Amino acid sequence: MSTATPRLPLAGVLRLGRPSDIWFKPALSVVVAVAPPNLTLLALGRLDLAMYTMAGSLCALYAHNRPYAARARALAWVVLGMLTGLAVALVAASLTTSAVALVTVGALLAAAQKALCDAARIGPPGNVIFTFISSAALFAPQTLAQVPGHLALAATAGVWAWLIGMAPGLVRPHGPERRAAAHALRTAAAYAEKPDDPRARAAAAAAVQAAWQALLSAGARTEPRRALDRLVVRAEVALAAPADTDPERLRAWARDLRGNGPVPRTEDRGELLGIDAELSLESVPWWRRLGPLTPLALRTALGCALAGYASLAFGVGRPYWALVTAASLYQANLTLTWSRGVQRVVGNLAGVLLFAAVVPLAHLGPAALVLCCLAFNFGAEALISRNYWLGSVCVTPMALLITEFAGFQEPGRLITERVVDTVVGALVGFVAAIAVTDRRAGDRVEHALSAVDRARERTARLLAEPYPAPAALESARRTLAAALVELRATVDAASGEWWQRALPQERVVLAEQAGHRTLAATTRRLTSATTEDVRP
Repeated sequence: MSTATPRLPLAGVLRLGRPSDIWFKPALSVVVAVAPPNLTLLALGRLDLAMYTMAGSLCALYAHNRPYAARARALAWVVLGMLTGLAVALVAASLTTSAVALVTVGALLAAAQKALCDAARIGPPGNVIFTFISSAALFAPQTLAQVPGHLALAATAGVWAWLIGMAPGLVRPHGPERRAAAHALRTAAAYAEKPDDPRARAAAAAAVQAAWQALLSAGARTEPRRALDRLVVRAEVALAAPADTDPERLRAWARDLRGNGPVPRTEDRGELLGIDAELSLESVPWWRRLGPLTPLALRTALGCALAGYASLAFGVGRPYWALVTAASLYQANLTLTWSRGVQRVVGNLAGVLLFAAVVPLAHLGPAALVLCCLAFNFGAEALISRNYWLGSVCVTPMALLITEFAGFQEPGRLITERVVDTVVGALVGFVAAIAVTDRRAGDRVEHALSAVDRARERTARLLAEPYPAPAALESARRTLAAALVELRATVDAASGEWWQRALPQERVVLAEQAGHRTLAATTRRLTSATTEDVRP
C-alpha cells in the first residue's frame, strides 16, 4: 500500500490576505459587548469578577455571517455552550486544587469543545474562545457556593452579547444573505474569466452552495430574498456557461448589493426552483458529523493534556496557557495544523513584545487597564481575518492584561511564563497531532466519491428523460452540487493528513469533471425549460 505524507511549508504561512468584508462587525460587537460589564465592575471596584462577564461577552464574536433567524439560534447555543463549559470548570476548581487533575479536565473539555464546534460548523473563532474561558476558570480560586453567582454574571453578559449580535438586523435585516449572494456573484465572475482553473470552479461552486444555505436559513421568503434567489441563479448559470457570461455584469450586481438599496433585478430568463428544492432536501444533523471528528478530538485531548503537564513540569504557574495554545493549533489536517502552529508562535511572541511596551500605560490604574483591553479586543478582531498571527499580536497582550484584573502583577514573570507556555504548547501539541493519525481520511474520500457518482447518475437519468419533472431535476441537481462541494472539501482535508494511503487523485479529477459537466447540462436544461414556460 502506498502512502502519502504532507508538506510542512513555511513559505506563505505568514502572508497577509485581504481583510474580511465585515471585519469591523465582530470588532465593534465585541467592544460593545465587553465594555458595559467591565466598566460597571470597574465602578463597583470588582474587576476581579471580569473573567466571568468576559465569558458571556465574548459570545458576541460568533455567527456574524449568518442570517438573523439562524443567528438567533446559533448565538443562543453559543451562550449555552459557554455557560456549560464554565460551569464544569468552576465546579472542578471548587472540588480540587490538584493541578494535574485540573489540566486533565481542561483537556477533556477542550476536546469536547473542538468536536462540538466543528460538528455544528459554528465558524470562527470556533472552539478557542470556549477553551480559553473554561481553562482559565479551572485555575481561578473557587468555592461551590460562589459558582451560581459567577454563572449568573456570565449569563447576564451572554444575554447582552446576544442582543448585540442581533441588533444590526434592525437596520439591515437582509444583510447576511445579501453578502452571501454578492460573494457567489464575485466568485462566479472570477471563474468565468478563468474557466480552465479547477480551483476557481470549486471556489465558485462552494460560494453558490453557501449562498443557497444562507437563503435557506434566512426565514420568510420575502420579495428581497426572492430577488436574491434569482441573482444566485445567475451565478449558477455562469458556472454552467462561463463562456457566455459577462463577469463585469456579475460584479456590478455584487456591488449593488452593498448597503440597503433595492436588490438588483435581472432580466426574466425564468427562475429555477432553487430555494424550494433546497428546502426539500434533508439536512444532516450535527451529531451525525461527530464520528469522523474522533481523531481530531483525540488529538486535542492528548495534545492539551501533555502541553499542560509539560508546563507544570517547567514550573509555570498558569499551565492553561499551554493548554489553550495546543487547542488553538488543531485544524482539519496536519498541514493546516503546522501552519497554525507557526502563526500562533510568531503572533504570541510579537504580542509579548507589545505587552511589554504597553504595560506601563496599563498600570496607570484600573481604568487604563480596562481601556487597553478594549483596544486589544478591537485590534484582534480587526486584524485576525488578514492572518491568524496578526490577530494573535493583539490577543496575547489582551490575555495577559485580563490576568491583572484581580491585581497588577510583575510583568517580567508574566512575559516569561507566556513565552514558555507558547513554545511548550505549540511543540507538544504538534507532536500529538503527528502521534494521532487520521487513517480514515482516505475512507471519507471514497465515501464522498461514491456520493458524487450516485448523485451524478441520478441526475443523468433524469436528463435522459424527454420531459423530466422540473422539481425532481432541480432536487437532483442540488444534491449533486452539494456532493461535489463536499468531495472537494474532503479531498482538501485528506491531502494534508499524515501517514495514509495515497489518495485516488485521478478518480477525484474525473468525478469532478463529470459532475460539473452534468451540473452545467442540468442548469441549461432547467433554464431553457423555465424560459419557455414564461414566453407569451
